[in-house]
Amino acid sequence: MNYKTAKDFIYKNARPLDLARWKYLFEGGSKNDVLEALSVYQNEDGGFGHALEPDCWNPNSAPVQAWVATEIIKETKLEDKAHPLIQGILRYLDSGIDFNGHTWLNTIPSNDGYPHAPWWNYEVDEAVSYNPTACLIGFVMKFADEESSLYKLACKLLKEAYAYFKNSFPMVSMHTVSCFVELYEYLKDSSVDTLVDMAEFKSLLHKQIQHIITQDTSKWAVEYVCKPSLFINDKSSEFYMENKEICDYECQFISQTQKEDGTWAITWTWEEETEEWHISKNWWKSDWIIKNVKFVEAMKSSL
Repeated sequence: MNYKTAKDFIYKNARPLDLARWKYLFEGGSKNDVLEALSVYQNEDGGFGHALEPDCWNPNSAPVQAWVATEIIKETKLEDKAHPLIQGILRYLDSGIDFNGHTWLNTIPSNDGYPHAPWWNYEVDEAVSYNPTACLIGFVMKFADEESSLYKLACKLLKEAYAYFKNSFPMVSMHTVSCFVELYEYLKDSSVDTLVDMAEFKSLLHKQIQHIITQDTSKWAVEYVCKPSLFINDKSSEFYMENKEICDYECQFISQTQKEDGTWAITWTWEEETEEWHISKNWWKSDWIIKNVKFVEAMKSSL
């Protein structure tokens, strides 16, 4: 893997947020710089919009955009429950906006008024989706006051989500599976044994992850497929050892498929070659550089 060309692309093309992430992760940069750049995407209601998730340019707050913010909060290891970013997300989730009583919506009506990928079209009769609700439940369980109405709601939603997970096993959506893996990770340090059988949850996730990873690696370079890095961040993951071989393969694949400009192929499209799509595609390239370099570096480290 050519670290220098990856870095050069980031410095020349990345959004300020992703440049700050790169510096924080790989150059000893400031966590506060990342959080300050992230705060630019936060709305007054505490939620996030403004193409934080580059495939949807809706400036209004949306659950999926809030989820992206929680991922960056996790990446920076922010633990301060009183931080404005965290408190804002909790306020947004507690507001009832974009919530149907059981899940936060995967798509929202105002998406249709702005450039976006077809999968972010608003679906009036949207099927039940725990993407990103499963992750958001975990975030609330970790950061909300246990006496708050939001925390109590999250406990109820957690039982519903886990029942859905078991009834839908094995799942076919890799992103929904990823959300349940993240939910498990959030819950590991919590006292939720009365709500969820954590041993059973872990066992089912082991089977689910192996079921959904695309084992046909000939598809990896040309299709939007499921790779182990979607679930496994480093060697300390409980899901690493039984997937070690394909994690090692992914590291080789990353090194072998890097382009001359330091990027990796973006294997999806908005269908229409709009100007906004090309801008978003460039933003995604920086995000994927960060993901790939982070994964390879994590796999190099010893247990």
